[in-house]
Amino acid sequence: MSATTLRPRLVTLGRRPYGDIEQAMRAFTEARGPDTEDEIWLVEHEPVYTQGLAGRAEHLLDPGRIPVIETQRGGQVTYHGPGQVVAYPLIDLKRHGIYVKEYVYRLEHCVLKVLEAHGITGHRVAGAPGIYVRLDDPRGHAALTGPRPADEPFRGLGKVAALGIKVSRHCTYHGVALNVAMDLRPFGGINPCGYAGLQTVDLLTLGVSTDWDTVARQLGERLATQFSR
Repeated sequence: MSATTLRPRLVTLGRRPYGDIEQAMRAFTEARGPDTEDEIWLVEHEPVYTQGLAGRAEHLLDPGRIPVIETQRGGQVTYHGPGQVVAYPLIDLKRHGIYVKEYVYRLEHCVLKVLEAHGITGHRVAGAPGIYVRLDDPRGHAALTGPRPADEPFRGLGKVAALGIKVSRHCTYHGVALNVAMDLRPFGGINPCGYAGLQTVDLLTLGVSTDWDTVARQLGERLATQFSR
């Protein structure tokens, strides 16, 4: 890496309420100009359900005491809570010469590499952003082959990372959430990302013993390298 290479600034925010961070991301994006450097925020949220722009009420099954916040990101409903690394890349796509499809691919690639560092093989599923693992063999290297069953598109799979983004004036906010060691029960109160019956897993479920700080650092570094220029 040359001395003139610019990397996004990594900002570790610790555990913070979702609403405060969502407002801060929006303000940062609205205020930034052509010379504003990219940043990547790493955060752990208090328990919250977030509903994307495409969200439908029927996917919110039983929120209980967990607050529900409507957001500007794409996608359906998801859950954020302690033990989950959430990365919010604030990236100027025009500066990097890429479009949304390439941006999503890069986000998913970074998650796949973090999982690989822990011996877990992640998979993409066409038409369903995020990263999935084989429940029967999360460390196996066999690729997913053939079309998924139409009535059970996620049969045998668990979702370990969710993705939901927003782009305004070529600049991104919101981002990707990777489950490390969570209380997974709140995912049972929703159809995760709009998919009924989709099982959500974390690294601990997959037999990986690690902590939030380690995974946040790994994901942050991957993202910073991916969006260096």
